[in-house]
Amino acid sequence: MPAALAAFPNDFSSPSSMPDDRPPSRSVESLYGDHHGWLLGWLRRKLGHSGDAADLAQDTFVRVLGRPRDIDEVREPRAWLTTIAHGLVVDHVRRRTLERACLEAIAALPEPQAPSPEAQMLLVESLVRIDAMLDGLPSKARSAFLLSRLDGLGYAEIAQRLDVSLSSVEKYMATAIRHCLALK
Repeated sequence: MPAALAAFPNDFSSPSSMPDDRPPSRSVESLYGDHHGWLLGWLRRKLGHSGDAADLAQDTFVRVLGRPRDIDEVREPRAWLTTIAHGLVVDHVRRRTLERACLEAIAALPEPQAPSPEAQMLLVESLVRIDAMLDGLPSKARSAFLLSRLDGLGYAEIAQRLDVSLSSVEKYMATAIRHCLALK
């Protein structure tokens, strides 16, 4: 035990004193040491880019750090790490797709109308947040919401475009608005 810690009595050594403060039996450090290289290789194969793979491997272990108690319950560490990393890969690909589409649309604008690089990044960040907010909505509710809010269409026009009734559009919009408000 380091000298600095030896000066303090260990009042928490008994399991009954504070069970939530006990360190997990498998440490994040050992999990990282045992599986980081493997995870990095898995991400490289998935993404085809070593820089992105390194970033997402690091992000995976940051998520693990946020859930240290879960480590004790993990029976298959690689499967657990893969599940966490897969979610991050999906988010990464979705973000890149949105970013690419946004930047292509900006590139098509006449130069005087093009936003500054800072404004472009703010726009991309806003689109990513909107996309995350609408994630989980049924496709027709999502489409109705976007046609209303982004394209400025009225409910009757949305009904025609989606080939549904006006009352369906009203239900889709109510669903989308409730979903967004629940996430606020």
